[in-house]
Amino acid sequence: MGLVLDRLGNWLGRMLSRPVHVHGSAAPTPPELLLACLRPGDVLLAEGHSRISSAIKYLTQSTWSHAALFVGDALAGRAPDGHCFIEADIVDGVRSVGVARFEGLLTRICRPSGLTDTDRERVLAFAIERIGLQYDLRNVLDLARYLLPTPPVPQRFRRRLIALGSGDPTRAICSTLIAQAFQSVHYPILPAISRQAAGGSQCPACMDEILHVRNYSLFTPRDFDVSPYFEIVKPSLESGFDYRRLHWGEAQKLTQ
Repeated sequence: MGLVLDRLGNWLGRMLSRPVHVHGSAAPTPPELLLACLRPGDVLLAEGHSRISSAIKYLTQSTWSHAALFVGDALAGRAPDGHCFIEADIVDGVRSVGVARFEGLLTRICRPSGLTDTDRERVLAFAIERIGLQYDLRNVLDLARYLLPTPPVPQRFRRRLIALGSGDPTRAICSTLIAQAFQSVHYPILPAISRQAAGGSQCPACMDEILHVRNYSLFTPRDFDVSPYFEIVKPSLESGFDYRRLHWGEAQKLTQ
């Protein structure tokens, strides 16, 4: 029975990872320009074109369905030349990839603000140590929920659907690897916040904000985009943007 579930899970994983045709709404960033702007510790979000990507984008109401951690040259001598990202793949598990993996995809760079060099190294080490980790795909129910590209789920329950289940496919699909890496150094992404009185009788209105770590299985690629603790870096602006050097075509006349 275990062998049957293993084969079925792998088949489902490969089918969900298969690319589908998607009409792009913007031009992707050239790989060389992307690399010129990235720094170790940056999170690269991508708009995937697979079946599972369509479901994740629908459930999170976001453009982004995938996230990878940029590690720079930290993999030199330990991975194929050019591999500078770490990602969690539903079929291959945690792996290193090169920038070619994201060629042709709409991407966004999210940079942790104020992260110290020491903690940045710890974040990278956390992810690097997990390269080669394989996921158990025998929990086919975790995978089957993504067969519908737009599951009929009320909006308030959509994030919970991604985190539903305790099987390994949940950890492979979501941005849990990167979330765990940052949480290991207590760097916030979208923490839960509670407030408590801070001033006592001398300042009854004074309040302290207490941050609480959220379960890593609840994080999605979108969270790095909307997090107030990550800067959005746009390569087209970083490389020196001057709107006066743009070449505009003649305005087209509208026809009735």
